[in-house]
Amino acid sequence: MKVTVLSGGVGGARFTRGLRALLPDADITVVANTGDDLWLHGVRVCPDLDTLLYTLGGAVYEDQGWGRRDESRRVSDDLAAYGLGWDWFTLGDLDLATHLARTELLRAGLPLSQVMARLSERWQPGVRLLPMTDDEVETHVVLADGRELHFEEWWVRHRATLPAARFVQTDLASATPAPGVLDALAGADVVVLPPSNPVVSVGTILAIPGIRDAVRATAAPVVGISPVIGGAPVRGMADVCLAAIGVETSALAVARHYGHRPDGILDAWLVDERDADAADALRADGWAARAVPTLMTDVLTTARIAAEALALVGRVP
Repeated sequence: MKVTVLSGGVGGARFTRGLRALLPDADITVVANTGDDLWLHGVRVCPDLDTLLYTLGGAVYEDQGWGRRDESRRVSDDLAAYGLGWDWFTLGDLDLATHLARTELLRAGLPLSQVMARLSERWQPGVRLLPMTDDEVETHVVLADGRELHFEEWWVRHRATLPAARFVQTDLASATPAPGVLDALAGADVVVLPPSNPVVSVGTILAIPGIRDAVRATAAPVVGISPVIGGAPVRGMADVCLAAIGVETSALAVARHYGHRPDGILDAWLVDERDADAADALRADGWAARAVPTLMTDVLTTARIAAEALALVGRVP
């Protein structure tokens, strides 16, 4: 089975780990959001790509869901002693090695997609890990007072407490999908939207010219898993992002935000059992929808959630 996943960071990484456990012999391609990427201390940092790499490679710090296990911060502490860096965005020593390696390869002329293939040789994630684009496209937040911040500053430093008016992606119009992305969508047996942030993770991937159209056009069924359970995001501050674009924080509203094909991008939507009314409403509108327990507590449970999502579109493992 060929599966293509459009993923953000922690939620998408944990879901993909369960999907990989369910389908150990499948051909899985993960298209990752790179809108959170930024330059820091002269190195290129790719938060979502690295969360996927570490989670699938078995090195993630499980308690926080991102970063390296057994991390230290001697370099960042010493940079702070020079009055440099951001105290709200600390690069761990082990993590810094990944960023240094990526930056060296980028400066040698390799595109990001090839860089990730090189990094994957070490971590063996068991999937093909692709950035959404090889171009530098960063998500910025336009605040209600007119200021513009990089998404990571708004998200990490300010914990999304500053009122946001809208999100913009820099250099979006000239960006193109990374090599392999459109082929992975066209050739898939099923396309999956995991429980990632629908605005700044999956939404940013879909904003790359050509990707949304490719999802609409694929012959494969497209199924999504709600990132909202009982009116609240599973993790993070996705509710603030949804509010900024005028979408209610509910499983039903997020499904309708993505939309049903052919005008939207979904064929089916899996929600938590606490949102059974949303599944009922969607079925009444002609969607394939089901309510099951969707909290990803461990790999085995997540594999069962992935199985439910695939079964919903007739791709029974």
